[in-house]
Amino acid sequence: MMDPLRGYGKIGANVRIYPLARLVLREGIEIGSNVIIDDFAFIVGGKPGDPPVRIGDYVHIASHTSFTGGGELVLGDFTSYGSGTKIVTGSEHFTEGDCLTNPSVPAPFRRAKRSFVRIGKHSILGLNVTVLPGVTIGEGCAVGANSLVIRDLEPWGVYAGSPARRIGERPSERIYQLEKELREQCSR
Repeated sequence: MMDPLRGYGKIGANVRIYPLARLVLREGIEIGSNVIIDDFAFIVGGKPGDPPVRIGDYVHIASHTSFTGGGELVLGDFTSYGSGTKIVTGSEHFTEGDCLTNPSVPAPFRRAKRSFVRIGKHSILGLNVTVLPGVTIGEGCAVGANSLVIRDLEPWGVYAGSPARRIGERPSERIYQLEKELREQCSR
């Protein structure tokens, strides 16, 4: 059986990857410290020469999440991803109708479009949130269950809906204070 903590581009301390999580192209995945990846999470790393998937410190990735697409993915520190969350960093370019689609078709007949998704620290994505390519979710955002993120989200907002719209604010000062206290406690 393959060691769940070997083969990564980088891996920090206190990382727990449950045995039924599936992480492929591990050499293209960088994992910070104090990370939990639950069973049934599916994460595809970057291929050689592509940007790696970067998972920050103090991150939780719940079961039945899927992070795919072949583009750049950055998950900031202190972020959390609810069950069923899907993050897509690339997809087939099918809107013009002049190509074949899906991974079983050889590359010359397809037009895959790779992009990025960047999620700022202290962000929370609820159950079944979907994030499409080319999106930056600002620091401290909370995205409600079943939301669809198709454009950038401004920092410290609460968002919900399809497409996601800002419906409230989060308390940045208190969250920064708690982060400071935790880091001080851990450095003792």
